[in-house]
Amino acid sequence: MPTTRFARAHRSLLLVSSPLPRTALRAFTTLVAALVAALFFVLAGCGGPEPSADGSNDGDAALERAAADSAVSEATDVPAWGEPKGRWHSKGWMEVSPEVEWGLTKEQRREFARLRSLGYLPGSSPMPANNGVVVYDGSMTHDGLNLHTSGHAPEAILTDMTGTRLHHWSMSFEDAWAEQPGDAPPPTIKAAGYWRRAHLLEDGSVLAIFEGLGLIKVDRDSRLVWARFGGFHHDLEVTADGLIYVLTREPRIIPDIHPEMPVLEDFVAVLDEGGNELRRVSVLDAFLGGPHADLLEGMEDHGDVLHTNTVELLDGRLAGRLPAFAAGNVLICVREVGVIAVIDMESEEVVWGMAGGWGKPHQPTVLDNLNILLFDNRGNEGRSQVLEIDPVTGEVVWNYRGETPDDFYSRECGSNQRLPNGNTLITESDRGKAFEVTPDGTIVWKYLNPMRAGKKLEFIATLFELVRLPGDVPLDWLDGAVGERR
Repeated sequence: MPTTRFARAHRSLLLVSSPLPRTALRAFTTLVAALVAALFFVLAGCGGPEPSADGSNDGDAALERAAADSAVSEATDVPAWGEPKGRWHSKGWMEVSPEVEWGLTKEQRREFARLRSLGYLPGSSPMPANNGVVVYDGSMTHDGLNLHTSGHAPEAILTDMTGTRLHHWSMSFEDAWAEQPGDAPPPTIKAAGYWRRAHLLEDGSVLAIFEGLGLIKVDRDSRLVWARFGGFHHDLEVTADGLIYVLTREPRIIPDIHPEMPVLEDFVAVLDEGGNELRRVSVLDAFLGGPHADLLEGMEDHGDVLHTNTVELLDGRLAGRLPAFAAGNVLICVREVGVIAVIDMESEEVVWGMAGGWGKPHQPTVLDNLNILLFDNRGNEGRSQVLEIDPVTGEVVWNYRGETPDDFYSRECGSNQRLPNGNTLITESDRGKAFEVTPDGTIVWKYLNPMRAGKKLEFIATLFELVRLPGDVPLDWLDGAVGERR
């Protein structure tokens, strides 16, 4: 195992000299996690401070410090300890006593406040003159229905190839909370104004992620089925038997990484169809406990050190070339270190990994031709590109870099999908754009988000992800649903 400070032996907090089993040691760390959780609810959905509309970094350092000081001040208004609490203080939203909370230093409080304030904007690019479907060559596209989520509102929208809205699902975070028993949610998280990702189920119900806050299920008419509040973020996948693989996270202080400052630890969680957690695997432990710990060599020592943004359950199609891609393992993308990796969910170890000099990548997915498609946000001389990579040799066998050098760029988020006809559907999130390209890079379909964001509605709303639904997806539920009709 490497001798770097991030990958030596293991973390002393979890692997101390003790005969206790690992599960017991894990339970011990929840006391430390409690230091963080009460002050640290939300981290960046797509990481880091957002650029302003002109592309510069966020604001003035003095203003940022003042905002952090204000948040620290608010955090010191400690409620009475031991009073009955609602669901916010169940698993994932841990309460700490004033004695523990006041044990944090001012610097730690400021760091918690800074991390809690990070996020990505619902919109950051100027609104274009046109919107909706602006390019559509039906002779070259792979037609189907499109499902997308947007920064303008907590909803998912189903459209056809012309952009006509067929149905939508919506529920605010406040409304989801109101249907659960308990006290009011903390005021710091009431601004959850959009769904980061949505997954359509066969009966017309939808699973939706409030980034870093919760996972909900609504039926075809947007009535709440269940809600689970906690650190769910970025991505999920549903198996044929209803299991939900989803990313979640918890803040922790891990002395081997930093003796005082918190890190955000990512997990791959498995839920049943009712949203109840069955198990979870720590992404950090999976790296440090296996043969690929060296892939974390460039990891930061505090904050959002991994920023895992993708989970794909593998079906085994690639296992003949790479045994690590066996059915039941999961493919992940770790944005902050620019790594894609495979976790064996049984051994809880990373069994394959690759780093290719990518810049803050997203959405690796295994293709039918046994290559991997990847959205590389900043690896094209600071601009974006989509890459098709041979996972055995590392060779880039296809790429898309835009029609002009400055035409294709999404700094923070993005996704890609290979379509059955060989075209590629790309979501350029920050610019509110999705488009379909042929293998030679010709754009044959383009959609510009008609929704706006910003205080003055001056920005195009971020298009977090647009997916083309399979041709055999059941739509019988649509005719009887409330709302738009086909």
